[in-house]
Amino acid sequence: MTFTQKLTFADYLALEDTGIEGRAELIEGELIALPPESRINTEIATFVFSSLLAIAIPHYLLKLYSCEVQTPVLEPRDAANRYPDLVLIREEHRALCDRRMTITLEMPPPLWVMEVVSPGKTNRDRDYIRKRAQYAAVGIPEYVIVDPEEQAVLVLRLEQGEYIEAGRYTGECPLQSPTFPALNLTAAQVLSAGQ
Repeated sequence: MTFTQKLTFADYLALEDTGIEGRAELIEGELIALPPESRINTEIATFVFSSLLAIAIPHYLLKLYSCEVQTPVLEPRDAANRYPDLVLIREEHRALCDRRMTITLEMPPPLWVMEVVSPGKTNRDRDYIRKRAQYAAVGIPEYVIVDPEEQAVLVLRLEQGEYIEAGRYTGECPLQSPTFPALNLTAAQVLSAGQ
């Protein structure tokens, strides 16, 4: 399907069929298809998903590659929507997202998001800089960046509209998540899930 005019986010939400198989980001009014996730990223995200289920986080509140978050466009070429690798939604999102698993700017933000960084400068900048700024602007309380290349897990906590580093974890260091204090994982366990 070809669109002759630039789409607004409302236009995008109203589409029955985007003409794109899979997920797409809305960038400057155009839908850009997202490539499939890598094996490493998928295995890490699935491992963390399973670990959260093991500490009794309800499965229906965890969204693995299936929750779209509307984000403000803060700079040119920012996407107006993001698909975090793993999201913890709020109970009220279940009713708000009956038709479509999209959390808009008018809704309360998700409680927690995680991204696994793909190789390359563009991907690093997107996860460490662009998504960080956009997720902070949305008001997501905790943002976790898993970086297989750096062999590190970065936990960011929102304070006064900006993310501050709650911890950078490597090796056998136990992760400390403000959202999931019962989570008993080390950085090495998370990172080795993709090897």
